[in-house]
This record gives sequence, structure tokens and C-alpha cells, in this order.
Amino acid sequence: MRNRGDHVETILVRYSEIGLKSDPVRRRFEGMLKRNIMDMLAKDSVEAVVSIANSRLYVETDDVQAAIASLKRVFGISSVSVATKCAASLEEIKRTASWISQELLIQGDTFAVDARRDSDVYPFTSLDLKREVGSAVLEANSSKGIRVDLTDPDKTVFVEVRSNRAYIFTSYIACHAGLPLGSQGHVLAYVDDRRSLVSAWLMMKRGCKVTVCGDYGIPILERYDPHLRTLGEGDEVPDRILGLVNGCSLDQLEAIGESRLPVFVPTIGMNDAAIDGILSQMESGDAQAIDVVYHRV
Repeated sequence: MRNRGDHVETILVRYSEIGLKSDPVRRRFEGMLKRNIMDMLAKDSVEAVVSIANSRLYVETDDVQAAIASLKRVFGISSVSVATKCAASLEEIKRTASWISQELLIQGDTFAVDARRDSDVYPFTSLDLKREVGSAVLEANSSKGIRVDLTDPDKTVFVEVRSNRAYIFTSYIACHAGLPLGSQGHVLAYVDDRRSLVSAWLMMKRGCKVTVCGDYGIPILERYDPHLRTLGEGDEVPDRILGLVNGCSLDQLEAIGESRLPVFVPTIGMNDAAIDGILSQMESGDAQAIDVVYHRV
């Protein structure tokens, strides 16, 4: 973990769809997500401690930037933030937020405080946090002419109080979201061009463990699955395969032959520009919004 004075930097890891599941399924998916995070960090030789509590995962490491680069390639993570951890007392939160804001805010900035807590066991409400932290930030930066703007602030100080700790941060880093790799069974993808490569990646994003037949773009897919399995000529298809992935477009749909397994065609409605956009994300690791309908034929 990295220290800043008496404070510790922690990477907060958030998920989205997992939170919609029932408690038993959510806990199982959280466990899978944690294992996938640890596998990705190990693949990238990043030493870290990963823990789960109250609908968040926490990564503590001495190499924060390397860890973030790894986390951005783990499906199931919606966003991460580099947070400073402190005691969950109002005075300590105000003190920590004040010195963080002095690094964040410049002359004439507007700001807001976004604060929340995970339960009502604390002697302050979320509204108390916003009001008290906002006052502390104003006082700490009184010479800069800053002011509060709750509608469209230049900067935001975020506060989360969870598990008797407070986490203070100033930004969200978007990740690819989706579901944990391996949570939705195994599929076989025939990958021989750009469109089929994107199709395989999109099924991985939806939580499918993909076995790849073909050698096109394998290094890209391996960046998202440290244990990617490929089939060579003559290799038998594993019995656990539940479906096939095809990269055809709409005008190629009739070319798909009969199969005893369902065939998934996630790129069927995409034009070349959409394919290029997703390929750019795959290569860079940076997440953007993608609207995809996962057609099955």
C-alpha cells in the first residue's frame, strides 16, 4: 500500500450489474471478481492485497498506476478510484478532505462535495458530511476565491464511509463493466477477422469464458483473460462448451449452418465504424459506452 504522510491510498473497485443479483449470487460473483482481479494482477506482476466488504472491493498496492492498468482489463468492474483512507470520524474526514482539496483546487474554482455512508450506525448523516466537509474545504482554500456550485462544479470531492473507514477521492476511472469472466459458462469462438475478434471479446465482457479456435488477435484477447484457452487443428472441443460465437454481419446471417448448440452473434447489427471503435477500446484498455444487443440464433 502507498502512504501519503499518515494516510494510506487505496483503490476502490466498484461493480454495477453484480449488485442487482440476489445475495447468494452476488457473493459468488464477488468472489469470482476477486479471483479474476488477483489473476490479472499476478499476470502483470503487480503485488497487491485485495479484499471485499460492503459491496466494494479494495486493492492496496505500492504501484497504484500499474494496478489501475490491470484493473481496467478485468470484466465486471464498472469504475475505480484512487482514494485516501482515514478514520471514520467527522474531524478526521474534514482534515483529510481539506488537504486533498488544497492539491485539487486552483484559484477561482467551483466545487461540490458528494458524500455517502454505508449504514446509519455513524453519528453523522450524509447531509452532515456534505455540509461539514464543504465548510472545511472552503476554509482551507479561503485565499483562492473558490465557491460552492452544486449544479456544475469544476471539481468534486467524494467521500465514502464504509466499514468504519472513510475513503476520500476526486475522480472516477471508467472500466469495461459487464460480468465477471467465467460467471456465464463456456463458449467457443471462431476468430479469423476483426469482426469475430470483437465478437469473442464482447462475449467475454458478458461473463463467458471463451475458448478460441483460430489465431487471429490472440494477444489482444490474452490481455483480458490470463488463462485464455485456444484450440489448434485437430483438438477436440471441450464438453463444457454451451454455445458458439460467430462474428457475422446481418447480411451474412443465412450463412450460419445448423448447430446442436446455440450460436451467438453479438456484432450482427454493427457497421465497420462500430467494430473499429470497440477494437480501439480493446487495444487501449480504455472504456467507453457500448450499446450491444446479444443476438442468439
